[in-house]
Amino acid sequence: MAVNQLKAGAALNYVSIILNMVVGLLYTPYMLRMLGQSEYGLYSLAASIIAYLTVLDLGFGNAIVRYTAKFRVEGKDLEQREMFGMFFLLYIGIGFIAIIVGALLALNVEQIFSVNMTPLEVSRTRVMLWLMTFNLAFTFPMSIWGSIMTAYERFVFQRLVSIVRSVLNPVVMVLLLVVGYKAVAMVAVTTLFNIVTLIINYYYCRYKLCVKIRFGHFDSIFLKEVSIYSFWIFLNAIMDRIYWSTGQFVLGMYRGTVAVAIYSVAVQLTQMFMMFSSAISGVFLPKVTAMVTRDGNEREISDLFIRTGRIQYIVMSFILSAFVGFGRPFIRLWAGEGYEEAYFITLLFFFALLIPLIQNLGVIILQARNQMRFRSVCYVVIALCCLAFSIYSAQRWGMMGCAYATAGALLLGQGLVMNIYYRDRQGIDIFRFWREIGRMSVVPLLLVALSLLIVDYWEINLAKPVAFAYSAAVFTVLYVPLFWFVSMNAYERDLFTSPLRKIRK
Repeated sequence: MAVNQLKAGAALNYVSIILNMVVGLLYTPYMLRMLGQSEYGLYSLAASIIAYLTVLDLGFGNAIVRYTAKFRVEGKDLEQREMFGMFFLLYIGIGFIAIIVGALLALNVEQIFSVNMTPLEVSRTRVMLWLMTFNLAFTFPMSIWGSIMTAYERFVFQRLVSIVRSVLNPVVMVLLLVVGYKAVAMVAVTTLFNIVTLIINYYYCRYKLCVKIRFGHFDSIFLKEVSIYSFWIFLNAIMDRIYWSTGQFVLGMYRGTVAVAIYSVAVQLTQMFMMFSSAISGVFLPKVTAMVTRDGNEREISDLFIRTGRIQYIVMSFILSAFVGFGRPFIRLWAGEGYEEAYFITLLFFFALLIPLIQNLGVIILQARNQMRFRSVCYVVIALCCLAFSIYSAQRWGMMGCAYATAGALLLGQGLVMNIYYRDRQGIDIFRFWREIGRMSVVPLLLVALSLLIVDYWEINLAKPVAFAYSAAVFTVLYVPLFWFVSMNAYERDLFTSPLRKIRK
């Protein structure tokens, strides 16, 4: 059953991601045009501010997944119940802290952003912050149910709920935009859908999985153990917020809402890029935890790291290659005029993220082994440098300054330093990993170079929708079969063809 859940969960996750991509491609340009750059900038700015409060999770979500999976392997049912009760109460306390911090931010919006924002923009930002704070405070205690479902490897139900939400949310948003509502209404709808999703997760865990919570037993020794494990994940969450929220916040202070809007388009595309990688690695924490618990050898874990990385690279290399060749006209057609600079920002992020994204399983391995300390300390140092340089570069070079600071930090920390650590301290065969990735890269590099030369030589105007669609289709038709036969191995080809064979039967 677990294996089927893994396969079906990964498959449905890709369905969800593709659906989100399709919805985003259709809905986002409509939203951008209906809101305008200033209003969209406000929405993105408020979201980036409140995103910092998500770090109050303190890494407990991952801890719940890890220790639930561990207790299930060990047959410790009572310990599970006591742990759920302890974390539920802790999260209620964290929710109250979120309300206090969110209230302070909302009440001081004018002091922070009044230089580059009108009084009306300040007022709307304040309302959105109040709504987002309430949403976050409710999410904290209710988030344990999603973690429990992950630990129980019930990925199918999670993905199905996500798919339904992905469809309904933009439909309601479009209806509101049509009748004239703006960013505040979008936040209200998002809050409502989130609350409904959390309640559904609760009922599934309570009545389908028969999960029970036991209050009254607070194990301080166990909490200390969990806190040590969670602390390093917590630091990593802070680093992620610095990477992906600081730019909007700093630009809102020094460059205004239009700069925030352009930068946010690049961040949105980057997040779509990141989702493809997490679709596979995200379902492997229980599996890797069980592997580590039964003392799985380094060779076994290293093989899983390389195999998962290759599968991730199949998808990531196509997206990156296509964006290099067609990203600029795509943004012009998709987002509209005034967002051209988002191409260069997005390109920087894509290249910087490629290494950590195809190595996402490394983070899962560290979580399972409870060895997140080095990674977190490394990211703290690099992210603080990124933060300092972002503040300076935003004032001097604007959006591109923030982008260079973020991309440089990602390449240095997640690219160079962590690869050395995986090789020397985790026993992962990094050299074999990159040899295999290098061989897989021949087709993408050749086709990208060829497509750029052809477009330039014949002076093809990709800003025209027909020319863009035709050129992208030709690129895909050439890319897919060449990559299939030249870059992919027999196992990977079978991974893609086996579902089709089952359907035929």
